[in-house]
Order: sequence, then C-alpha cells, then structure tokens
Amino acid sequence: MARSLLSPVLKLFHPQTIKEAIYDFATEYETPKVVTIHSLKFTLLLRVIQVVILLYGVFYLLIYEKGYQKQDTTIISCVTLKVKGIGYTKPTVEKELTIIDVADYVIPALENSAIFIMTSFIRTDQMLSKCEEAISVDEANCTSDEDCKRNIDPSNTNGRWTGNCLIKENATNGLCEIAGWCPAENDRIPPDRIQDILNFTIFLKNFIEFPEFNVIRKNIPDNMQPCVFDENKDKTCPIFRLSQIIEAVESEADERDLMLKYGGVIKIKLDWDCNFDFDPKRCVPIYSFGRLDAKYKDEKFSKGFNFRFASHWKRTSRSYRILTKAFGLRFIISVSGKGGRFDIITLTFNIGSIIGIFGLASILCDIVMLHLCRNAHLYKQHIFQRVDKTTIKSALVQMITAVSPKQMQIEQETNDDHRYSTGKVLLKRSLSLDDQRLDREIMFDHHPCVTKTSRDILLTDSPSTIRPLVIRNDNTKSSVNDKPAKRVSPFNGRVKFQIPMLKEAPEKLQNPFSSYPLDDVNNAHS
Repeated sequence: MARSLLSPVLKLFHPQTIKEAIYDFATEYETPKVVTIHSLKFTLLLRVIQVVILLYGVFYLLIYEKGYQKQDTTIISCVTLKVKGIGYTKPTVEKELTIIDVADYVIPALENSAIFIMTSFIRTDQMLSKCEEAISVDEANCTSDEDCKRNIDPSNTNGRWTGNCLIKENATNGLCEIAGWCPAENDRIPPDRIQDILNFTIFLKNFIEFPEFNVIRKNIPDNMQPCVFDENKDKTCPIFRLSQIIEAVESEADERDLMLKYGGVIKIKLDWDCNFDFDPKRCVPIYSFGRLDAKYKDEKFSKGFNFRFASHWKRTSRSYRILTKAFGLRFIISVSGKGGRFDIITLTFNIGSIIGIFGLASILCDIVMLHLCRNAHLYKQHIFQRVDKTTIKSALVQMITAVSPKQMQIEQETNDDHRYSTGKVLLKRSLSLDDQRLDREIMFDHHPCVTKTSRDILLTDSPSTIRPLVIRNDNTKSSVNDKPAKRVSPFNGRVKFQIPMLKEAPEKLQNPFSSYPLDDVNNAHS
C-alpha cells in the first residue's frame, strides 16, 4: 500500500522524468493558438463576463475611483487646537469652591496633533518629611517594626521605608513609616469633578499641502462666522462642543459619565478628498469621531486615562508641592487626504488595464470549457497541439500538395509494351528546411495510366523537370498489331500519392497518403 502511494512521487523524481523535464524546458516553445468555437452557451458566457468587466472598468475604475486623474496622497499637514470654557468644583466642608480655567485643565499647554482636557482630579498638598505609608498599599500594614524591614517592590510604595511601624493609640495594627512626600496620596477617594465641562469648545485649525499640485488648503472658511459644528446643519465649522463629541463616540449615558470621571481617548479625523479639476476652494474636510479606548464594562485593568503631575516651591528652606492625579479626555487628531487632477497618461494606463482585464473573460470561459464541460476532452484535442518534427513534415507535405496544375510541366514518355504511356506525375517544390534548400518529387499513384512498375519510385535529390503522366495521341500506333491505343478518359478523379521522408533520400516512398484533385489537368487523349 505504501509503495503504491509513493509510486507517483518516485516517478516524479525519477532521473528520466527530470531529464525529460529539463529537455522540454530547453526545447519547447509555447505560443497561443486561435480556435473558433461555434457554441451559443460559451458565446453568451463570454459576452456576459465581458459586459460585467466593461461596466466595472468604466463605472467603478474610471468614474467612481477617478481613474482619469493623477492622485497625490503625500500630504503635509499641521494641526493646532484651542480650548475655551470655565469650569469649577463643587464646594464641600473641607474644600471651598474652586474656579478652573483653560490654564488649569489643558495639560500640557501645547501638543503635536493632540490635546488633553482634565475632567476630574485628586489633589494632595505635600511636603518632604516622614509619615505613614498610604492605606492603599496593602504591604504597609504592620504589627511591629519587623514587618516593615522586609524587602518590598519600590514601585508599590510612596517613599523610602524607614523600618518603623507607626501604630496609633488604642490600635493593634499600623502602617509602615516612609521618608518622602507627606502625606502620601490616597487614590481610593473619589476624584473632584469639574463642572460645566460639557460646554467647553475646541477650535481646530488644520493646514494641508498637496506638493504634487502645489496647492495649500485650510479648514477655516474665508468668510467664517461664529458657529458650532453640527453634523446636520453645519458640517464645515471647525469649532466643536465637547458634549457633541462625547455623544458621537459613545451612545450609552453610563459610559459617557465614566469617561468624564475616569478619562478616555477620542479620535478626531479629518479626511480631505479634493478634486482639483474644479475650484480648490471647494475642497473641504469631512470630520468624523471615534473612541479609541475600551469600554469600562469590557476593560478589567487600567481603565480610562490618567496621569500625575506636580508643582513645586520652597518656603523657609522646606520643599513643598501640590500633587495632582488628573483624569480627562485625550483627543488625537488624525489627518488623511488625497487630491486628484486630470492626467492623460493616467487615463491611458487605466484604459489599457481595463482592456487587459478583458482577457480574464477568455480565461474563465476556457476553465469552464476545458474542465467543467461535458465535452471537455474534445475541446482539448483541438485547442492543445504539440508540434514536433513529424508535425512539421506533415505540414510541409500539405503545402506541397497545394501546387496548382499550372505549375506542372508535361513530358511524354512511352513504356516498353507501348500500350500506355508510363510517364510519371511529379511535383517539383523547393522547400526551405534547416537553412537548406531541398528539392523533392512526389509520385502520384493509383492513376489509370500508371503501371504497376511505376509505383515504387526512388526519391530524387534534384529533379530538373516535372513529368506528369500523359496519354499518347490518337494517331499513335501501338507496336502490338499496329492498332490505335485504347482511349482513356481525361484525369477527372482524386488520386492518392505517396510522400517520402524529407531528409532520408533516397528511400522508397512511405506513408502518409493524401489526395489531390486533378480536375484541372488537361490535354490527356487516347
């Protein structure tokens, strides 16, 4: 069983198979062959595919994709953003009302194609000293100093542990002491929310250049009036209200509230699609919005977007700082674009491509005809043809037999018994084969005037004349009883003749047999 399975593989890598493959690669030349097939179903299939390709090429490639234009996508873009709005925090027993403006909630003040707007925060006033570790650090719980002398990952602490356990009065447990900024931040408390933040506005300015066409565009209209972007009423206004952006990227109210509380990442995309065959001022961007961070209900770790920053100062030789953990919305600006202008070379290339695609129709029809059709084996016999030396010889013979009777020279000969003329019908044809001029004779056989002795004729190398078989004249006397020769009708049938091998002279004439009409041969009388 295994041998039978490996037999095709062994045959494939057999030295003789490899030798034949190399020989065929070096000696075989493939060229297309035109075959006309009269079939209604294949013709309809071909025309339908061609129509589909034509519609695809004209309406999609040329019109929809603007295949007649030269495109430029190597844009140069610059984006600047400004935010306006005043926020505040609600007063509590411990904290008073705090007013927050753009200098407080835009951190940092300038970024490249991005901006961060703080929506909530946890603020801690600190000074350099010693104090207890934050309660949020579980490893800091201790009952004695020994618990605070063990090694601990520094990334989980808020300072350098001193090895002391600070236990309050009437308590059994305490927290390890640290040397650092005190008091330690407690990020388990709820952050302070900035109120009225949904009314903030973002002014987005974008300048874009198409270097291929030397065109510079901006998203600000020349006659700009006070406006706010609205997807239905004013799509070109570059001023966006924060509430509209959040509603566009998140449809769930709970998710929007969590984004304002714990932060998120939002993308603002500007897509320029310009047709410079018209006025460049008609080229304006299309705005779209999307949320980049995961939903809070789907995220299990590191939700939202936040970071810490601090402001430092000194007083009476002591260092102080305000540590702020900021939660907010980070906006990423993405700009893409392409511009096009009519170009005759591009149009010519695309038309040529469409014409080239038409060849796909013939390929699909060939697949159906040669592999899926019921008569596929018959079509293969006519479409695929192997041409070798034997095929070339047969083709040359067919070319020889196409000689008209007017090219034949007639010469009379008389045989030994004087009953019939024993002339030979020979065709002289000069053939060019292998860079050598070869003259050959072809003997017509099975003719009424050909005797048995004339059937086996040796091939002559260079016959000087063509000697067709003729009949003696009526006044010619036979040597037998001096009677006129028997009258024979003119040549009016199809006679067979033998074809010799072209390069192996002299030999006896061999097959293949063919036929040749002699209707035009005249001057044959009895």
